[in-house]
Amino acid sequence: MLTKSKIRKNDTVEVIAGKDKGKRGTVVRVFLKKDAVIVSGVNIVKKAMKKKSQQDQGGIAEIEAPLNISNVAIVCKKCGATKIGYKLDGDKKVRVCRKCGDVL
Repeated sequence: MLTKSKIRKNDTVEVIAGKDKGKRGTVVRVFLKKDAVIVSGVNIVKKAMKKKSQQDQGGIAEIEAPLNISNVAIVCKKCGATKIGYKLDGDKKVRVCRKCGDVL
């Protein structure tokens, strides 16, 4: 079953739990089935990569691993890390900051 996520691609988020707590970055990819996100520059892990062709080098590469969606919070320009609420703007549903009410 797919669940809807309040966090989307290209959102600026802050890590609120784990080894990278306090770091900020933009969301590169959202995995709805696993409730996980990949954030640029956060949760860097080393992975052994196999050589695939003559030009492509193998070895140990550093990649961004997925984080659980509950461990990140969206960043409001005024307030910082915050929760997301929704408001109806005419006939459109928009995401708003729960602290100050600004549209995200």
